[in-house]
Amino acid sequence: MPYKFTFDISKTPRKFFTEIALASYQRGVHKVFLNTIKDSIDKFKIQEATGLNIQDALVLIQDLIDLQAINLMQRGKFLKTKKRALFLPHCSRKYMDGRCKAVFDANIPSYICAQCSPDCDVNKATKIAKKKGYDVYILPGGSCVPKILKSHRYEGVVGVACGEEVKMSLDLLSSMNVTGQSVPLLKNGCSNTVFNIETLVKTL
Repeated sequence: MPYKFTFDISKTPRKFFTEIALASYQRGVHKVFLNTIKDSIDKFKIQEATGLNIQDALVLIQDLIDLQAINLMQRGKFLKTKKRALFLPHCSRKYMDGRCKAVFDANIPSYICAQCSPDCDVNKATKIAKKKGYDVYILPGGSCVPKILKSHRYEGVVGVACGEEVKMSLDLLSSMNVTGQSVPLLKNGCSNTVFNIETLVKTL
């Protein structure tokens, strides 16, 4: 959990994310967008909803905008890739105890989903991605990514993670000539983290 604060914007109105997408486009064409961020924070009461102070809220929203802008800029190149992988955070599993039947394989390194809970987001995401031809990895942390990328020649990857962790991976992807797309966590922490399945499907 690279952020020094926790957040939960999973119940934020969908219009908020529409504004994020618009601001991302503006960011992509190098327009000034700081006022847009502050307006969005005020309009959708992000501080009240998350309990974040204004500085942390600004960091979070700016990261969301930056990542969406990168997605937009990389989208064309990503769609041309053939061999792809999906990286999921293990903290999004429904259960973090013995009720989850996933087994960790240190040789990969990744958890192997046992599909034990139909309503588990990791289970849902794994099934969707595999149907689309993706290799799926359920990771305990971003430090597992380099080993996986060095062992396989993926052309494109989709990563589900918090904005700070995605940003930390960008240089690695670039150095290995891998095109990435990201799906941000809407709720972070060490367990019960949340991402939007619809956003993931569109990104895949």
